[in-house]
Amino acid sequence: MTKCGQLPRRTANCPAAEFGVADVVSQRPFWQRKTLAEMTVSEWESLCDGCGRCCLHRLEDEDTGEVYTTRVACKLLDSHSCRCSDYPNRKQKVPDCIQLTPEDAASFAWLPATCAYRLLAQGGRLPEWHPLVSGDPESVHKAGISVRDQVISEEQVQVEDYEDHIVVWIGDD
Repeated sequence: MTKCGQLPRRTANCPAAEFGVADVVSQRPFWQRKTLAEMTVSEWESLCDGCGRCCLHRLEDEDTGEVYTTRVACKLLDSHSCRCSDYPNRKQKVPDCIQLTPEDAASFAWLPATCAYRLLAQGGRLPEWHPLVSGDPESVHKAGISVRDQVISEEQVQVEDYEDHIVVWIGDD
């Protein structure tokens, strides 16, 4: 008896027996078949789970280099939907907004450990609560991963007070 990965012979217990290897591979979701660099813009954008954590201000300890996340959000983050309120124009309104690209995947360590971009860049898998896996855009909120209604706008806090708003989110490193 051959094992599934050994070709050309096909066996009844091998998924490729019915479809062929190429067909089995093409049935897998795009994030399991493609590298980040191979994804279309639409596929890339759909990886965002809508948690809103990437829009939170972070503080770096000058002595240790340790990075802390605050509950202070970019002024464009809608705190309920956890989406940017002006995504197409965000770079004009917030010049230091970071545009995530596949080319930057090696530097994604600052993103939350739960972030699909970071997980896939590190060879991981999407969690069950990710909307692409669950089919439910609310699943990220139901799982308690998002910042929904738990953040404050940067417009309400002085920069020198950000330290008072350091938090640890579910799933953070």
